[in-house]
Amino acid sequence: MIFEQLEHLLIERGFIKVPSNLPEFSFFFQGEHAYVNVLHVIDYRQGLYIAEDQYVHIKGKIQEFFREKGIKDVHILSLLVSTDAEKAKLLYGEDSFCWLIDPIENRLMIYEDQVPDFYGLKNILENFLFEISKQPAAEQVKTVSAEAVGGLDSGKRKLPWITILLVAVNIIVFIMCTFTGDLLYNIGDFSVKNLIDDGEWYRILSSMFLHADVQHLVSNMLVLFYIGNVVEKQLGHLPYIIVYLLSGFAGDLFSAAHELFSGYYFSSVGASGAVFGIEGALLMLALLHKGKVTDVTAGRIVFAIAFSLYCGFTSSYVNNMAHVGGVLMGFVAAGIFWLLIPQTKRGQAGRM
Repeated sequence: MIFEQLEHLLIERGFIKVPSNLPEFSFFFQGEHAYVNVLHVIDYRQGLYIAEDQYVHIKGKIQEFFREKGIKDVHILSLLVSTDAEKAKLLYGEDSFCWLIDPIENRLMIYEDQVPDFYGLKNILENFLFEISKQPAAEQVKTVSAEAVGGLDSGKRKLPWITILLVAVNIIVFIMCTFTGDLLYNIGDFSVKNLIDDGEWYRILSSMFLHADVQHLVSNMLVLFYIGNVVEKQLGHLPYIIVYLLSGFAGDLFSAAHELFSGYYFSSVGASGAVFGIEGALLMLALLHKGKVTDVTAGRIVFAIAFSLYCGFTSSYVNNMAHVGGVLMGFVAAGIFWLLIPQTKRGQAGRM
């Protein structure tokens, strides 16, 4: 409801909407030949999982879109519609050109480190949200209840303690690495040479809990926390941890195969293969639930996976084969476990 009204408002104000096949992302622009002002709107309420580097990548692509048309002066303001301010803050990081909209309270949130205005748009949006808040309560109940039901349902279910434990272990290991220097990396990172020459097979597991830097850790743990929460409740604790570990193993094996066939040997660390496996598992669960699971559509998940892989293939020092192996294993393993869960327990697996 709020997005249709916001689109109508912007078009009334002379903005032009750029067509998009992704309902979670839309952007509107206004300007002349020499400059353009862009409003980048993100539906970040439920089911969308992107990391800060992906957010930055999207804004970069918007700039490229206009600069390819000869417009060099591009001003972009992101507008995140989210009921979870903390989750939104983790997404935009240090980007000062980003505002938040709380769709339940119908209010614009601008923090001290963010731009106080954007070509007069602040007053326009505040007045717009104020008018929405004056609408009859019955018209707002649908939007509010859609947001609240997901949280209420999750609250009734058992705590996803495996996901919480995995995140905690990864953070603790990273803290240990800050005190031990290269010690843990030297004995725990992954390369096929360590397996073949030294027989150190334990590195398949140890490398999954090492991260190169803070950004690497935060990016993986954010995705794991939000997606793992859903997958663990659907599959149950034991199948979930097995899918996670199998995906990590598959990621390392794909990486090893790539090293052997390419002749290019390198060392790698990170939970990305396992995390991609959880994304693959979520996609399988969505397909098994007729294209949607806990308000997350298969289309959204495919986009998240495809975009993450694209970012990896267009970046340096990223072990993309681990990502591919992880997502394939997670997809297949989740399907197998779902078939093994008795029909009477499906949908209640989170309470196992």
